[in-house]
Amino acid sequence: QVQLAESGGGSMQAGGSLTLSCAPSERTDRRACMAWFREAPGKRREVVATIYSGGGNPYYADSVKARFTISRDNAENTVNLQMNSLKPEDTAIYYCAVAFDVWPCPPHRVAYAIWGQGTQVTVSS
Repeated sequence: QVQLAESGGGSMQAGGSLTLSCAPSERTDRRACMAWFREAPGKRREVVATIYSGGGNPYYADSVKARFTISRDNAENTVNLQMNSLKPEDTAIYYCAVAFDVWPCPPHRVAYAIWGQGTQVTVSS
């Protein structure tokens, strides 16, 4: 089974930028939706962004539109989340997830069967 490994989390002051990376343990030719979710203390896990395996049709939660960018790096076989203009409310554990053979990419947690361990992002004011 494919495993996912996130990297790039850390601490940042408000207004700064971070880039998260998600690396699947293997390449696959299967259609796949890759997603980033986040879970803040005391809150439900919520979708941040999704992207199709071909790299197109990104989806963003309203709270991150115009600040975050999800992208697919086929050469490195990674899915990246560029986070700009970070706010304290972006503080959360960020999880990478994959759903195979689905379209369009669902923005719902239950649709994703494989998850990474998560990486902490902390934004201070």
